[in-house]
Amino acid sequence: MNLQQTRLPLYEALERHRISDPISFHVPGHKSGLILSKEMPVGINRLLEYDMTEVPGLDDLHHPEEAIYEAQQLLSDFYQSKKSYFLVNGSTVGNLAMILGVCQEGDAVLVQRNCHKSILHGLKLAKVDPVFLQPDIDREWKMAGGITLESLQETLSSYPDAKALIITSPNYYGKIQMLKPIINLAHEYNIPVLVDEAHGAHFALGHPFPASAAQFGADVVVHSAHKTLPAMTMGSYLHIYNDRVDEKKIEMYLQMLQSSSPSYPIMMSLDHARHYLASFNEEDILHALKELDAFKDKLRSMSGIKMLEERNVDPLKVTLQPLDGYSGFQLLDALQEEGVYAELADPYNVLLILPLLKKGQSFPYVTAIQKISLALERLRDRHPAAIKEMPSYQLNNHYTKLEYSFKEMGNKKKVPISIVESAGRVCAEMIIPYPPGIPLIMDGEIITNKALSYLRELIILGTRFHGGSSLQEGKLWVYE
Repeated sequence: MNLQQTRLPLYEALERHRISDPISFHVPGHKSGLILSKEMPVGINRLLEYDMTEVPGLDDLHHPEEAIYEAQQLLSDFYQSKKSYFLVNGSTVGNLAMILGVCQEGDAVLVQRNCHKSILHGLKLAKVDPVFLQPDIDREWKMAGGITLESLQETLSSYPDAKALIITSPNYYGKIQMLKPIINLAHEYNIPVLVDEAHGAHFALGHPFPASAAQFGADVVVHSAHKTLPAMTMGSYLHIYNDRVDEKKIEMYLQMLQSSSPSYPIMMSLDHARHYLASFNEEDILHALKELDAFKDKLRSMSGIKMLEERNVDPLKVTLQPLDGYSGFQLLDALQEEGVYAELADPYNVLLILPLLKKGQSFPYVTAIQKISLALERLRDRHPAAIKEMPSYQLNNHYTKLEYSFKEMGNKKKVPISIVESAGRVCAEMIIPYPPGIPLIMDGEIITNKALSYLRELIILGTRFHGGSSLQEGKLWVYE
């Protein structure tokens, strides 16, 4: 390990400041944890002692020269990037900044359809002309995967002057797509590749984890450190790898979009997350694998579920599919009744995200197995949801476009109509089952019978949505 990687520059600076017994006449108003109501939990003031502002010695995220600068340099060194940045507004702000920093109004931009909603918001803010590439659908597990080289080739024949290719990998369930030929093809057209790798911050460890998109030539990569590393919620990274993109323009948008009062606890946790990964050794890897494998062995032996097991799946992700016609939502409910909280459920599956343990660390896997077993017993007492014949939302074409541009949408009137009458109309809102936050129907997209059939089934199953404000009343908003 690089000796520098043993440092925690931001924590060290904050700790020096804390033990100097400072008197705060600056923001934030809790005054280093001194001003708290008695209802606040004991110990919260300890964290708030590190919740500071840009006083001398603590640097400035938007103009780093000291501790934050050094911490980001160590981050860049570890991830082997040209430059890396701390994000305190989640991967969302990284996705927005990389899109706005690379794309201009009217640009054709190729986008993997099963992207996070923050990508779609970035496209709308940039007022680009998006071309959505259809992902493969895993028929057994009923989940969207990655785009294919064939679909990209066909799309590039129609849009050879596209200004960016935006990919999501891994998907929420940890499945990796074949990135090298896809990135190489985009680069043949001099198209920069922007990758939302939110769930792959730990891939930098190497085997047994998948390779990062950066190793295959991606130009910009965004990581949600808080998803699989010991970082606070909203803590993320953005990495720029070469000169194919404008570093200064992306930096400008990071400053515009991120808070001017960034959270020091979040930034400190990002420094720690990098240190945690960089200090991994072979014994840590072996311990992590041993714990993961033992837990998965127990799951394999359970009746009533099957587990997704493929070579191209992140070992920290476990997808369970209930058998005998039960839905993923039913399994999720049974697990929660036993005090086991999964990351998400879809109509077919439940996703668990496992911890990245080091030697000497433990996790209540034994108790979890006992509770999962009890949850499966609960499940068998319920009537199956009988959803096995649900239609797929995979489309027939390799790519699709919006019916209206973002500018046109801004000038049109929206009206609510009955869902059953909406086929063939242009949707005026985003319909996003959440989680995982992947759009079923786009704002500005023609509503198809296939999408409506799938939507009705999701509503019956109790799916939560972002967008679709009138779904419970049986209506969709469309453009006149």
